[in-house]
Amino acid sequence: MNIHEYQAKGLLKKFGAPVLAGGVAYTPQEAVEVAQELGGPVWVVKAQIHAGGRGKAGGVKVVKSIAEVEQAAKSLLGHRLVTHQTGPEGKEVHRVYVEDGCRIAKEYYFSLLIDRASGRPAVIASSEGGMEIEEVAATRPDRIVKLVIDPLIGMAPFYQRRIAFGLGMKGDVAKKAMKVFAALYEAFVTLDASLVEINPLVETEDGEVILLDAKMSFDDNALFRHPDVRDLRDESEEDPMEVRAAKYGLNYIRLDGNIGCMVNGAGLAMATMDIIKLKGGEPANFLDVGGGATRERVTEAFKIILSDENVEAILVNIFGGIMRCDVIADGIITAAREVDLQVPLVVRLEGTNVEIGKKMLADSGLAIIPANDLNDAAEKAVAAARREI
Repeated sequence: MNIHEYQAKGLLKKFGAPVLAGGVAYTPQEAVEVAQELGGPVWVVKAQIHAGGRGKAGGVKVVKSIAEVEQAAKSLLGHRLVTHQTGPEGKEVHRVYVEDGCRIAKEYYFSLLIDRASGRPAVIASSEGGMEIEEVAATRPDRIVKLVIDPLIGMAPFYQRRIAFGLGMKGDVAKKAMKVFAALYEAFVTLDASLVEINPLVETEDGEVILLDAKMSFDDNALFRHPDVRDLRDESEEDPMEVRAAKYGLNYIRLDGNIGCMVNGAGLAMATMDIIKLKGGEPANFLDVGGGATRERVTEAFKIILSDENVEAILVNIFGGIMRCDVIADGIITAAREVDLQVPLVVRLEGTNVEIGKKMLADSGLAIIPANDLNDAAEKAVAAARREI
């Protein structure tokens, strides 16, 4: 789960991370009121969407009068902001964050995430703040500091020093930054975050260290422990189909292809998408119905796939272990009849009650294309999408 910048700053401030004063606004008038309360003389008006690259796309505006605050808010609110992370369709701006300005002496990049190789928290930091970290990695890899943290020790002072000195910080600035690193790590671990990204982390002209931006993502599986974080979810920033799928316990991600996939198990779902690509097709989604899906959940999964107008064929690939093939077959038949299926449907079933499931499909009267194995299923799905069978 992702949250907005102003929400992330509110959380991090509770752990002692230094942020500038600011407030969220949903209308230009509210933006003016926030700016008047802050006092100025310089403000920054920031579009709040779940995407990076806002500054380059015109979503961050530095202004020096109340009139300019109002104009900046008007130019953002209700308009679509297109960044390299939103895609060409962009995202509509529903709120802005009005924040005090500051005089910047130096910008840094700092992030905490999980290092998948070691399964431990890791720091990625750079002295080239304000830039995309991927660009820095490609052009100036010597400017990146990477450090894997032992979770039994945590963000110990020697880790803090290695980061600060690796970024070229000295004296009081280094000491202040070390406290910031410790605060960010505490927030990362305590809130079960999967990402804390500060870009930029700035040193001001008067020697302060401040979070000028903040991005946070959270482990969905741990949100039950953090109802206050869960309440920050903004579903308007998420794909409506993904939100709908989550309500039914389905793992769904929309992709750009035309072959809908319904699979049980994340690994098998990835393999299914890979073999579709290998056979020259393009998957329209990742969808894992899980090992204990009910008929209702399978029916909903089927409807979600079909709600994507780009889908021209569907591949159902089920290996029945905990999940029984007859339950899958029942869900497929129910959904196909409810939605009046108009696209080719390829089904590969193996495992528990497979013969019962196959017989149910064969007796259903539906135009289902059976497949013997995954290779056969992928070939038939690609051909069906091309209207070759």
